[in-house]
Amino acid sequence: MISFLLSIAALIAGYFLYGSLVERIFGADAGRTTPAISMQDGVDYVPMKWGRIFLIQFLNIAGLGPIFGAVAGAMWGPVAFFWIVFGCIFAGAVHDYFSGMLSVRHGGKSIPEIVGLYLGNGFRQFMRVFTVLLMLLVGAVFVVGPAGILNGMASLGLPFWISLIFIYYVLATMLPVDKIIGKIYPVFGLSLLFMAVGIFAGLLAGGFKIPEAIPLGFVNMHNEPGKFPVFPMLFITIACGAISGFHSTQSPLMARCITNEKLGRRVFYGAMVAEGVVALIWAAAGMAFFGGPGQLNTVMAAHQGNAAWVVNEISNSLLGKAGGILALLGVVAAPITSGDTAFRSARLIVADFLKYAQGPVRNRLMVTIPLFVAGFIITRVDFAIIWRYMAWSNQTLATIVLWAITVYLVKERKAFLITLIPSVFMTAVISTYILVAPEGLQLPLNTGLISGFLFTSLVLAWFLVYIRRNILPGMTAAVEIVRPGRREDQ
Repeated sequence: MISFLLSIAALIAGYFLYGSLVERIFGADAGRTTPAISMQDGVDYVPMKWGRIFLIQFLNIAGLGPIFGAVAGAMWGPVAFFWIVFGCIFAGAVHDYFSGMLSVRHGGKSIPEIVGLYLGNGFRQFMRVFTVLLMLLVGAVFVVGPAGILNGMASLGLPFWISLIFIYYVLATMLPVDKIIGKIYPVFGLSLLFMAVGIFAGLLAGGFKIPEAIPLGFVNMHNEPGKFPVFPMLFITIACGAISGFHSTQSPLMARCITNEKLGRRVFYGAMVAEGVVALIWAAAGMAFFGGPGQLNTVMAAHQGNAAWVVNEISNSLLGKAGGILALLGVVAAPITSGDTAFRSARLIVADFLKYAQGPVRNRLMVTIPLFVAGFIITRVDFAIIWRYMAWSNQTLATIVLWAITVYLVKERKAFLITLIPSVFMTAVISTYILVAPEGLQLPLNTGLISGFLFTSLVLAWFLVYIRRNILPGMTAAVEIVRPGRREDQ
């Protein structure tokens, strides 16, 4: 278990070391008044204590991703540890922190508006449509997924559980953020953490053997390595435990509640690191519980890739019946509470676009009802298809947001390499994936890799041209002001 334990230690160290660096680069200012104070409206802008906000943010961004995605990612073997650790520290947590703090700096604006500020109006319009569609996909996935788990616990039929979850979603989306979300989310957040700690203790006490990352770290242990290469498949499969665009849609919700910019690292960077720890635990459990990645592949194939069955088996075995029920409630609560905030985010994105005040209940209904009708229609589509397209769309959103943050850092004359590197990497991931994936163009892997890297090179070239045209002239002018009297030929 050395690699597993070192991975957890690395995530914790990353929060204190790299998280501190990211905070300094952004320039968090405790003296600034946040939107929670200056724009308080009793509905979406509501001041809350940081501990509560942290648990809400953690539960919002968690969903099925760090559990189901990590279990599925464990099919590739311990290479999953590398992606979770490095992806979380250097990409995901940075992405979450900046998307949250830029929202704080811009009056709690939703992510499409923030992207538009730095990438232009064309990207703003695209992001408005793309993000709302992604929120509907997320909401649909987080209806069908937990409904299936609940039906397994109490067989009342999928339609019953789907209807019940939708009723809850309507209430959570409509009511002020401190009524349902502010009161019950912290409890469910603690439940999800309890579940992860329980599984972690069960792994230690049970003497399970987890494959070490060295020397097997980069070996593809998937049962179909040719069809599922590590790059780019693993980086799409494990999203929420490493980097997820969905998080950037959730961070503005808490940006409207945070009372001090200095709390941003705890809330945004910290919640992502906590999610990374959860993903590590479930990836390790997936590799160890059935005897190794090979056996996990066999089990997943036998159950048609149903990670919910794997989670159920592991929870009941390691935690006992009582602990298993609590753990499964955590697994159910996580996606449901991410689904309702997905719809809430969609409401706020549409309201921001239309400049439609959300104080009056009637206004909230006018935006909410069409969204839920569309979400219900999407639930009629096969769950596996929705999940695959949601995964790629999710990582595409993360990539666009990373590029927007990079442009922001360039404009502010700050250390933009911290987001440029993950921006380039994720561009290669999403472009290659859509070219070779079953739901994409299904090109041969080598063709997809070459084409994906060429596309990534073009995007990087665009960025360098952008800097030369828009940033360097300003820097030259600044030098002239600081050093007057400099000769023209110099």
